[in-house]
Amino acid sequence: RLAGSDLPECIIPVPLHRQRQRERGFNQAVEIARPLARRLGCRLDLASCTRVRATPAQSQLSRAQRRRNLHQAFEVTSFPASHVALLDDVMTTGSTLDALAQRLREAGVGRVDVWVCARTAADGSAL
Repeated sequence: RLAGSDLPECIIPVPLHRQRQRERGFNQAVEIARPLARRLGCRLDLASCTRVRATPAQSQLSRAQRRRNLHQAFEVTSFPASHVALLDDVMTTGSTLDALAQRLREAGVGRVDVWVCARTAADGSAL
């Protein structure tokens, strides 16, 4: 349970590239973050981070390929807050979240928490 002082100033769902967003019709991280932000009283930030490079789906790539795949994939367009929570639906290797967190830290964010709904096991199955 998070105490008030441990809550982030905003929740940032991992952004999809606009092409993938069009294909899917929604961003599952946004759909999860929306009611969560409302319940916690945190600002939902959909504008500070963008995915500027379309990348192949991470699910079929090795750990090393995932890191290379995400190089320069995200851009921080404005300073979101000093303490943010990144939210994603599923974390496998953590490469996506790591790449975005790194960009946020480069932009001056002091604390980046990572929140995920599911974590896959080393063999790729859900935990």
